[in-house]
Amino acid sequence: MQYNAMAGPQNQHPTLFGHPTGLFTLFFAEMWERFSYYGMRALLLFYMLKGFLGYGDSQAYAVYGAYTALVYMTPFFGGMIADRLLGQRRAVVLGGLLMASGHLMMTVQNNVAFFTALALLIAGNGFFKPNISTMVGSLYPQGSPKRDGGFTIFYMGINLGAAMSPLLCGYIGETYGWHYGFGLATIGMLTGIAVFVAPVLLTQILIMTGAIAASLALFYFHPGSVFLTAVNVFVGVSLLAAGIVAWVALGRGGLPPETGAPPDRERLRRPVLGLPTEWLVYVCAVAAIPILAMLVSGFAPLTKNRQAVTIIPEDMIASVAGSGPIGEVAAVVLQETSKPAGLILFIAGLVALGYLGAATFRLDRIPRQRMFVVFILTFFSMLFWAFFEQAGSSVNNFTDRNVDRAFEDSTITASDVGRTIQFRLQPDVGDAELEKLPLLSQEQFGQSYGNDDLSKQIAAAIRSEEAKKKNLTPEQIEELVLSSTKDKIFTISAITYLRDASKNDPANVPPTANWSVVQSNVGMGIGGSESPASVYQALNPILILLFGIVFSALWTWMGQRGMEPSTPVKFALGLIQLGLGFGAFWYGAQEADDRGMVALSWLFIGYLLQTTGELCLSPVGLSMITKLSPAFLVSTVMGMWFLATAFSQFLAAIIAQFTGVGHGSEGGGGVPIPKETVNLYGDVFGKIAITAVISGFICLALSPLLRKWMHEKVTDHGEPQQRRPASHP
Repeated sequence: MQYNAMAGPQNQHPTLFGHPTGLFTLFFAEMWERFSYYGMRALLLFYMLKGFLGYGDSQAYAVYGAYTALVYMTPFFGGMIADRLLGQRRAVVLGGLLMASGHLMMTVQNNVAFFTALALLIAGNGFFKPNISTMVGSLYPQGSPKRDGGFTIFYMGINLGAAMSPLLCGYIGETYGWHYGFGLATIGMLTGIAVFVAPVLLTQILIMTGAIAASLALFYFHPGSVFLTAVNVFVGVSLLAAGIVAWVALGRGGLPPETGAPPDRERLRRPVLGLPTEWLVYVCAVAAIPILAMLVSGFAPLTKNRQAVTIIPEDMIASVAGSGPIGEVAAVVLQETSKPAGLILFIAGLVALGYLGAATFRLDRIPRQRMFVVFILTFFSMLFWAFFEQAGSSVNNFTDRNVDRAFEDSTITASDVGRTIQFRLQPDVGDAELEKLPLLSQEQFGQSYGNDDLSKQIAAAIRSEEAKKKNLTPEQIEELVLSSTKDKIFTISAITYLRDASKNDPANVPPTANWSVVQSNVGMGIGGSESPASVYQALNPILILLFGIVFSALWTWMGQRGMEPSTPVKFALGLIQLGLGFGAFWYGAQEADDRGMVALSWLFIGYLLQTTGELCLSPVGLSMITKLSPAFLVSTVMGMWFLATAFSQFLAAIIAQFTGVGHGSEGGGGVPIPKETVNLYGDVFGKIAITAVISGFICLALSPLLRKWMHEKVTDHGEPQQRRPASHP
């Protein structure tokens, strides 16, 4: 039986809906892995800003950017190790176990544990991510027209997990405690590993048990609004439907045993340095954890001020920043690129480019030109994700601080002026009497209150929480108190500290707060419910679930009639729609109300346009890698695809820095009121919109040449040419 890493076995596998049944095993393994990853990501920024770390925007964005960049850098090396030694199946299991350990360690509130957890996630993702995607491609024979459709189905599995995670991990973590959210992510990762390695019958049981348990949790844990309840029900029903389909598919046969097998089993058993090669790989993976922990932290735990080190001196960066508007931009870029993670990323990029560049120029003309297409489209993909990945950083903070997420029952009228309203502080308190009180919520951001008692309660909450965190000096604490009570205007910092302190120190900070209504409060909403900002990260994956099959069917219908856009045109359409999505965020900021709050509808419109753009680019991007890459390089090129995404994350962190405000351990007081931040976000989003649209049109102009270089009607496995004359075209 012939077999290669690109095309998979050449015999006919059992199918369902025309796709190999093994696809549905990989669907659920990846779904649970994405549930764990995005569940952690939904909480990570808020955990750093509002949790025990007490970071400010700039420091949180830097750590977030270093983490996400390294998460997408390691797959390049994980792909190479799988190609040459472990095989994809072993690499996926190793990666899953490392990630599960990382999610579990996130439940420990300790600086060393925090960065070690991030390091475990980075290393685990390196082994897991490129190899499970490669295994999907290996299920289809070379040139199969169903490959794109298979990757779209697989991509829907990714997004089903990504949709569940903010709704469960995000909601439970923000509402009940960070460790509960991270604990759920741990369970999700372990389920993904079990699905991948278990026998077919046990896999069926695990899939259905997990689907039923997660669906019941979605039906029970959700904000009080009708809309978000409907969202949870939709995702829960989708999960149950996917479970039933997978049960039927796996009844016809699971993942073929030869899929993802090591290229040379004997080589794995050979001793190196006294250990079998396979075990040496595992030891090296564990040994890399402390190195990755130092990189993601910027060696901060080893410095006196607990700040990340930079190779370029701070005074030089400051002088560049003071040279004008261009200097301010250059200073941010210099500061981020001179940190350890940035330097390592650039070194890895040069190594990858050199290795694959040399391999490309040893190929014959057709596979060489195909690789040129891979490089060019990877560049446009890098731009796309640099903008798109604002979702976890600046767009997340924009949603938290400036998007109106509250659904009020009533509003303050002129007759209410002078009365005192008693609010409860917690969304879910488990006390029937407290539940009768209206929730102190986002509706109060930027509003004036007329009583000194609330100012004193806010001050007590800040002092209580910061005494535990020990991140701020006494002077910084008093500066934070002043900024959070100044002019008796209610801020996001005030509500964060009140909620935390009322849970952690109820003896000094009671679970209720009194608000004296003043004239400017007329029209202010009260009662109802407020949804956590993290749950809105589910919008993008939910929209993919809604439109994924539509796009897959559309490409199939157009392909049957010779009308399907080429892959480069799809990339161009993706970039243009992404730009229009950020244009919606920008316009929403321009239309904000007097408090600086943006209507929720603009967030929906922006995410919708970004999602349709993503569906044009991302699924066909994964398919493009397996379709155009030479067979002997496919996992390595897949790793390069994720390495380019690492650069995207790095660029995304730099872009997010331009929306940062000074607070937390960086000093500068608390988070400003909404009307002081809305245009800060809006201006950056507007510039992203323009850049993305222009990039899309450039890609569109290049598409005829790129399509020619793809040689779509030629079957060529792309083996390296050993003795190609220099004059060969």
